[in-house]
Amino acid sequence: MWWALLVCVGGAVASGVAAVLQALAARAVPDTGRGVRPRLLLDLVKQWRFLVGFGLNLCSFAASFAALRVLTIFLVQSATSANLAVTAVVARRVLGTHLNWVERVAVGGVCVGVAMLGLSAARQGSEHGSAALHIGLLAAVGLLAVLGFLAGLLPTRLSAAALGLLAGFGFGLVSVASRVLTSFAPGDLAGDPAVYVLPLAGFWAFVFYATALQRESVIAATAGTVAGQTIFPGLVGLLLLGDETRPGFEVVAGAGFIVAVVCAVALARFGDLSEDTPSARPAAKAAA
Repeated sequence: MWWALLVCVGGAVASGVAAVLQALAARAVPDTGRGVRPRLLLDLVKQWRFLVGFGLNLCSFAASFAALRVLTIFLVQSATSANLAVTAVVARRVLGTHLNWVERVAVGGVCVGVAMLGLSAARQGSEHGSAALHIGLLAAVGLLAVLGFLAGLLPTRLSAAALGLLAGFGFGLVSVASRVLTSFAPGDLAGDPAVYVLPLAGFWAFVFYATALQRESVIAATAGTVAGQTIFPGLVGLLLLGDETRPGFEVVAGAGFIVAVVCAVALARFGDLSEDTPSARPAAKAAA
């Protein structure tokens, strides 16, 4: 099982670097400031930074997919969510991001929260979910799309925070769908609704995340995504797939949940606009 955890950490590094590359790509595309444009992905695929970042995301997905064969969703998503720390380091080097004390505490809090969730995980359940769960995952993709379009109409920073969180739920749906697959025979895959969740949820997750990156600092946008992709799949694993927490660690898991959510919200809501935020650049130039 140690090999799977190391694979997850490698996936987290790839995902963290990808976030900064995708932020650079997203900032090169003009933002309408309101709404969500699915066409945004067509604009992004013309940029090499996005393509490299997407390749790194695929590597991260492959790492998570392999690890989910033997580890709980709780542990896999917690380890993968260490990408927030990687994103913070790379953003400082590449984008010149400077974090204030609120943002530093919030980044650390998200990492501590997901680490507490990871430490609470124990044995992976043997269940792959009922047919209703597989269908429900596909229906959840439709709900995700509707909520994303509504979130895009909110004021800029609130919109970015909501879209980052919804992107996390989208990536979480991808993880859960990967976990519940029971057979890889072509006939079985074609008849399993969870298979169709993978591209559909992934598509909307990328659209929402890219839009959030246009409107907010890469760290703030990623924080919401980290919270969404860690907590939602973990709860599904515990409640519906038979995953277990370590005996006596229920309080640790609950505390980790609260810490991760509160810090992610604080980072998106109360942190100052970092220097890598698009809206901060014109003001900086005007001041100069």
